[in-house]
Amino acid sequence: MPDCALGEISVVDLIPALRAFARSFCRVPEDADDLVQETLVKGLANLDKFEPGTRLKSWLFTIMRNTHYTRIKAAAREAPGLLDCASNRPISEASQEWSIRSKEVYRAIQKLPEHQREVLMLIGVLGVSYEETAEICNCAIGTVKSRLNRARASVVEFLDESSSQALVERYDHLSEDQHAADKLR
Repeated sequence: MPDCALGEISVVDLIPALRAFARSFCRVPEDADDLVQETLVKGLANLDKFEPGTRLKSWLFTIMRNTHYTRIKAAAREAPGLLDCASNRPISEASQEWSIRSKEVYRAIQKLPEHQREVLMLIGVLGVSYEETAEICNCAIGTVKSRLNRARASVVEFLDESSSQALVERYDHLSEDQHAADKLR
């Protein structure tokens, strides 16, 4: 039984990473939280099937991925409606450029095919290694690298940027005084 307690502590430590990964699948935060909860329930119920010496994080990510795909199949049969329903949109948009830009990047990522979005979130956001990502996605490392490269290129293209560096360093919207002040810092 001590192994179980240790496993539960590790599972609790992984909840933030599970939430971040779930948000790559679900557009609505509450749906992402439900996916995390379902993943944890399945993981804890099957903790005896976890193989010691393997990575618990990868095991839980795989459970989450499979759970999500099962949900998609069920939802397709039920035909719940459009994902971009008007009721899901905010009432008023933020006026700050950074807020607008983050929403543009989010929308660009959401336009990606799911297999590219999944790899981009695992490697680019969560910092999972190529090897672990390949294991989670059940594909070769070369496939992971290809999907990541295509995902990055697509996001840059969706945002009408010349390079990924342009997404990070944007001074064209700043006045001359602001730009000068930034250089002095």
